[in-house]
Amino acid sequence: MTITAADRDLLDRPLFGLLTIPPGPDRLPAPRPVWFEVTPDGALQLFSLADALKVRRLTAEPRAAFVVVAPADEPERWVSVEADVTVHADGASELARRLADRYWADPATEEHRELLATFADPASVRRIVLHPRRVTRGPAV
Repeated sequence: MTITAADRDLLDRPLFGLLTIPPGPDRLPAPRPVWFEVTPDGALQLFSLADALKVRRLTAEPRAAFVVVAPADEPERWVSVEADVTVHADGASELARRLADRYWADPATEEHRELLATFADPASVRRIVLHPRRVTRGPAV
């Protein structure tokens, strides 16, 4: 299944996605809120610090679940993705800048400039790409 135009109507908005990765030993899956974008070919991509636990887990077991939900003041609507994952050293800094522009009202504040500077070194960040294998959406009708 693929991301549809109707799915993109929700996914192209600056909403948080909830990423769930394979848990470690004796742990339950724990979704984490993330910034993301949909690529032209229907993949989802996000970024993370290169030394983050999620990068190590996704490298070892490259699969994830992802869900985006419409805000509470709108009619119920969600998109859920089960995906194979690839982790890339290229493009992460550029993705971080694009997502900052998408999610921050004012990326030019001192605090935001300092945070973006931590993502500027390509060696310090990774681009995580979710390649959907199954897409579900709701509410079911």
